Amino acid sequence: MTLRWGLIGCGDIVEKRVGPALRDSDRCDLVAVARARSDLVESCARQFGARKPHRDWRALVADPEIDAVYIATPVARHAEQTVAAAEAGKHVLCEKPMSMNLADDDRMIEACRRHDVKLGLAYYRRFYPVVAYLKAQIASEAIGRPVLVQLNAFERFNPMPDDPRYWFLVRSEAGGGPMADFGCHRIEVLINLLGAVKTVRGLAGRAAFEREVEDTATACFEFHSGAQATVCVTHAAAQARDSLEIYGTEGSISVPVLNRGEFTIRSAMGQRRVNAPHHSNVHLPLIEDFVDAVERDRDPAVGGEVGREVDRLLSLIYQSAR
Repeated sequence: MTLRWGLIGCGDIVEKRVGPALRDSDRCDLVAVARARSDLVESCARQFGARKPHRDWRALVADPEIDAVYIATPVARHAEQTVAAAEAGKHVLCEKPMSMNLADDDRMIEACRRHDVKLGLAYYRRFYPVVAYLKAQIASEAIGRPVLVQLNAFERFNPMPDDPRYWFLVRSEAGGGPMADFGCHRIEVLINLLGAVKTVRGLAGRAAFEREVEDTATACFEFHSGAQATVCVTHAAAQARDSLEIYGTEGSISVPVLNRGEFTIRSAMGQRRVNAPHHSNVHLPLIEDFVDAVERDRDPAVGGEVGREVDRLLSLIYQSAR
């Protein structure tokens, strides 16, 4: 099938990956776009080959030519736009985090369930071959039972107020700093690999910058399996980092850069290096899974319940940090 899409938002992530994926996929027809800057919506439509530039997202949601909506707006808009899309009979694929609070998450899930439309979350690392490989290695006990997992994600980021991405530092728009923004991706990876979380604690603060949200945060997890994990994120460190380390009772797995897919397994069988690169556009497998979910009438691989669980853990991390 070909799913007819409307795209709400034309920011950085859309420019880099979402727009090209919707434009280039044989299973997608990007019909319309809408963005807050109405003076730029026509150029956004031309860039991605959309036939209809809507100056108001509500008009896009009401458009009868659209089957599904991709929501790529600041977090504070997600709930309202998802509920409106569901009420208009549109399937929804939404950027992360899911919303500003669990009550809004529940509204989104209920609206999509009530109107019999799919709800997916843009946790695209679920589709990384390296993550699937690691999950298989853990399931096969290739390194024994996992006991400790460490994820580090460092990105120098301190935009000025006139920067289009400054909203990431505004609590009422983003909900939090780097833990909410890209820490949420690592939390999704963790629960995918290790299962249900028993307890979580967090630290969050301003190590280098004066701003509304944290610039540095650490979360500590205990899983029902007994394994423990840490997720450390920062906007303040000079050195970028995107690592994942898994230590088991009989070996370990080291992923120096998760976004590249190269890793090393050490076990009683010796040491070996593996390369499992992801798609050149990491959003494309996510979007194609969503199209397949609509076509086959199944749940997306990363649905609303996953989004809600990540948000629940984020809420506990910030609550603990306060």
